[in-house]
Amino acid sequence: MLLADDEHLIRGAVATLLALEEDLEVVAEAASGTEALAMARAHRPEVAVLDLNMPGADGVEVAQALRDELPGCTVMIVTGHGRPGNLKQALAAGVRGFLPKTVSAQRLAEIIRSVHAGDRYIDPELAADAISAGDSPLTSREAELLDLAADGTTIADIAKRASLAPGTVRNYLSAAAAKLGAENRHTAARMARERGWL
Repeated sequence: MLLADDEHLIRGAVATLLALEEDLEVVAEAASGTEALAMARAHRPEVAVLDLNMPGADGVEVAQALRDELPGCTVMIVTGHGRPGNLKQALAAGVRGFLPKTVSAQRLAEIIRSVHAGDRYIDPELAADAISAGDSPLTSREAELLDLAADGTTIADIAKRASLAPGTVRNYLSAAAAKLGAENRHTAARMARERGWL
């Protein structure tokens, strides 16, 4: 299996604990999404356990790439802060397991075996949060522009990056803010990020 987490201590501890299981073998470790893809291509693991938030490419992006390049690799995502939208994105990417980092090593090993055998495991609390949050009300263009606005980028810069007129950008951002009940684009971007819609 491949373990990918940018927190070296956590990744090392999980690898050590899983090595105690007779039927599980960690064949590669990675500290970023980019490294996880390279390690997966080189080692062709049967299971990849990915952190949701990593530099280079997040766990969902890595899962999408593995689904296309290594369809025999079963992907699981672990997260310290799963947002409702993240679970939906992960499932759309073909992820078979989605669980919090608070799970015990013994339970993680059980879930790895189950998912490898073809089952799916979604943490019940994360699933309940995703169901109660509902779907994103944003169009893909609104989400794209809100994502660009999240770091305080000006309308002119967003327009340039998105190849749109500044007035068009303002209209999309105003519509997104209205849908989320936010007073401005910055608040709307923060709210959408918190819900995993960006």
